[in-house]
Amino acid sequence: MSVNLLIAFYSRGGVTEKLALGVAEGAKAAGADVRLRRVRDIVSEEIKAQVAGWKEHEQRMHAVHGHPTTDDALWADAIIFGTPTRFGNVSAELKAFIDSLGGLWFQGKLNGKAGGVFGSSATMHGGNEATLLSLYHPLAHLGFIIVPTGYADPSLFKAGSPYGATSVSFNKDAPPTEDDLVVARFQGRRTVEVAAALKAARSEK
Repeated sequence: MSVNLLIAFYSRGGVTEKLALGVAEGAKAAGADVRLRRVRDIVSEEIKAQVAGWKEHEQRMHAVHGHPTTDDALWADAIIFGTPTRFGNVSAELKAFIDSLGGLWFQGKLNGKAGGVFGSSATMHGGNEATLLSLYHPLAHLGFIIVPTGYADPSLFKAGSPYGATSVSFNKDAPPTEDDLVVARFQGRRTVEVAAALKAARSEK
């Protein structure tokens, strides 16, 4: 059964974007129609100017991916959210998009969709797992069926977490390793498979 997947992520320097691309690759291999979207920045231009490359990365990613909308969320059978860690928690940019889904939540439009999360941190113990778990809370409130990676693939014994794909940039914007991307691809594939089963079950009612 055909599945529509929205990958809504925030990435400042491109590390989380690369994980998102891995998730998309796995989902497409499983037959999904994928929309990859980077959420908007919410800080001032003055703050962006203080970080080398921020504005340039923002412009490039928005040109390539565009911004997620509530229409994207309505279209999707599954949504996977991606974020860098921010003090052990979700980025404000991604949280702002999630908060914008309140209208769909009120109408029950997100109930039963498959949902997942992935993230990146700058340091080895920088809060990846805490961040992913913090995202499980709004997923539950919005009515998603949460799809963890678990240890359902051998790749999870080498990288990632049981909650979702992860990577560590070591304060150098180091890209995800191939092991990280194997987990990301598995996450995309597994989420699509679960979303297809949920969609098939609904169609049989």
